[in-house]
Amino acid sequence: MATNAIVCTHNRRWTSSHSLPSFLAAETADYHHGSRRLPTPIISNDDGERRGFGRARPRLLLSIPHGTAPPAKNSPIGLRIDASIPRQTFFCRAKRAESGIDGSLVPPTLIAAEKEEAKAILTLFLKKQGSSNAAAARIINKSDAFIDHLVLRLHSVHKSRYLVGRELTTLEIRDSLIPYLETLLEEYGSILVDVVENFPEPPVKRKTEENVQKQNAIEVPAPSVSPSIPAVDSKKLKALARVSDITPTGKLPSHIIYLVELGMELEAIKEVIRKFPAFAYYSLEGKIKPVVEFLIDLGVPKTHIPTILSKRPQLCGISLTENLIPTMAFLEELGVDKKQWAKVIYRFPPLLTYSKQKLITTVDFLYEMGLSAENVSKVLTRCPNIISYNVEDKLRPTAVYFQSLGVDVAVLLHRAPQTFGLSIEANLKPVTEFFLENGYSLGEIATMVSRYGALYTFSLPENLKPKWEFFLTMVYPKSELVKFPQYFGYSLEDRIKPRYEIVRKYGVEMLLNQMLSLSEDDFRKLLDKRVQKKAS
Repeated sequence: MATNAIVCTHNRRWTSSHSLPSFLAAETADYHHGSRRLPTPIISNDDGERRGFGRARPRLLLSIPHGTAPPAKNSPIGLRIDASIPRQTFFCRAKRAESGIDGSLVPPTLIAAEKEEAKAILTLFLKKQGSSNAAAARIINKSDAFIDHLVLRLHSVHKSRYLVGRELTTLEIRDSLIPYLETLLEEYGSILVDVVENFPEPPVKRKTEENVQKQNAIEVPAPSVSPSIPAVDSKKLKALARVSDITPTGKLPSHIIYLVELGMELEAIKEVIRKFPAFAYYSLEGKIKPVVEFLIDLGVPKTHIPTILSKRPQLCGISLTENLIPTMAFLEELGVDKKQWAKVIYRFPPLLTYSKQKLITTVDFLYEMGLSAENVSKVLTRCPNIISYNVEDKLRPTAVYFQSLGVDVAVLLHRAPQTFGLSIEANLKPVTEFFLENGYSLGEIATMVSRYGALYTFSLPENLKPKWEFFLTMVYPKSELVKFPQYFGYSLEDRIKPRYEIVRKYGVEMLLNQMLSLSEDDFRKLLDKRVQKKAS
């Protein structure tokens, strides 16, 4: 494939790798790391003969001002010349040579969608490593070249797919990029952000080069950058424009009309695109409509579709035959009730976007904790979002914490799996300390949790404390809450106070359980009996 050289006007060019200074040869070598490699310069002669490392790369022609002798070994001038090569220009021209795909085969809209997918994956990866939302957004904003590189990897790894015009699904993009990012993290560790932001320049060398350049380099002024909207916002605006652009017929785009007819408000569609810009580029017939019709065939009410798409627009990027349906079949094997798919998907749309390994890891943990196959099925069906919890970072530490209190973890997982999504420090420990401070032992707390698993899911300031303070005004002993911790699950204003006022008014006695858990009719019947008994 023909490639383009990077040259400056009126500059003399080096076209032989034999004239490449040793410091630059060492520099290019640093781009190679085991089986993974970042785009690296390749030097070729005018006849097209390649001299360099690795796979075929585009010809890179280094240039120096006309009339200037080639720099000597380790010359800082050479470093400055190397640094002055526009790395983004080089990268863009390198893309086709590496992937071997004619750019005309990949529509611009598809490339734009893949870039947004790559950004979303990189953002999640950075957040998983501890970056805040704001920090991840800043990194993404500085990483256009690296995002291009990730898209290039997709084109290279899945070359055969692109050659026949088949798009990659969201899962396929993720499964291609996540292992690569993990490899880079293992290789670069704490300087991974530098790699991402300064790609393709190797960050390890940068400080050394800067020091040399400060001492003896010929300064080349950097191109001025005019103030503009940040790249990430600009791309979001482009995606949003696809929502509101009017076609030549005077109508909104067909996919927007379709979504509006489903019941999605135009502003809701825009909000989805703000969070996930790639959704704006999904085709109606190829992606959105097939998934929507599939969900409706499963029994999902049409009125639920807008909520599902708002929660997980990535569903429309998943291949039905290659990913979504096989994942559903796999989940059914793991225990999800196939008759409940409509409810499961509505409760947690992201469930179908997780990898098989992620699903297996979570289910294995449930079995490890002592759940039966039947109870695993119930947990996955009633609380499918448990799949989203990381086993080693969230589920296991929470299990260990409750075990330290003497709680039967299998029972708690079965009755209230949502408890395992709470923070130990911010949610669980404060609740435990609250009950300890109010005179309950660890054994009593364990009993309360085992009897009412949702106990720890309630807000301490907005639920537990106000109800506890009212409990102290009643005639019941503290042990009554150990017997009936469900007390904290009833509305203070609509249930607890009104019923207690009635019981007190008639001067009768009822167990806390009887006063609150009975239906209105049964409560009145029991009240009449107690009143009659008192009168006799």
